Amino acid sequence: MYGTGALKGMWITLRHFMATFVQDVKTKGRWVPPGAGTTTSIPDETTGYITAQYPEVKLPVPERFRFNPMLIYEEETGDIRCTSCGICAKVCPPQCIWIVQAKDSAGKTIPQCAEFYIDTSICMQCGFCSEYCPFDAIKMNHDYEISSYERHESWVLDMQELLVSTRYYAETHPRAWEQEEAQRAAKEAEKSAVER
Repeated sequence: MYGTGALKGMWITLRHFMATFVQDVKTKGRWVPPGAGTTTSIPDETTGYITAQYPEVKLPVPERFRFNPMLIYEEETGDIRCTSCGICAKVCPPQCIWIVQAKDSAGKTIPQCAEFYIDTSICMQCGFCSEYCPFDAIKMNHDYEISSYERHESWVLDMQELLVSTRYYAETHPRAWEQEEAQRAAKEAEKSAVER
């Protein structure tokens, strides 16, 4: 009451600030985790604030972290989940997605994409494309190291650069993958029950 919350907040900040110096003494000024050079997490017993020695030490990103979109293909069959419905391109605020539908030998469009492009230089990583995709074909990737000296050629990604397997998606997004697979299995069970 009457400023106790502010004092409590300052005390927490001071406690973390002092713990940082204690941690510095314990690690001799440089925290290098076991297996440096790989993605690692900060041990639970660490107190205070530490600086990860990037790029030697890369801290893992949270599962819901989103950067550039990626296209999912089924690892067992090699089929791309995208049916080129165009919903992702319609809901994209900066309009950075272009899709070309595939055609059969008679010239009729088929539910496959022949070409798929994303201009990552203008993508705002909002995640609308992955939220609205009815086929779970487009998801947000964790790959954030894409710097280059120019952006007009190397940041326009085509379908081959965007494709990742279902195994990669399951490894980077384990909880989301588990939930989606449970929903998919429930739909299949419901569909088979109706057919009986």
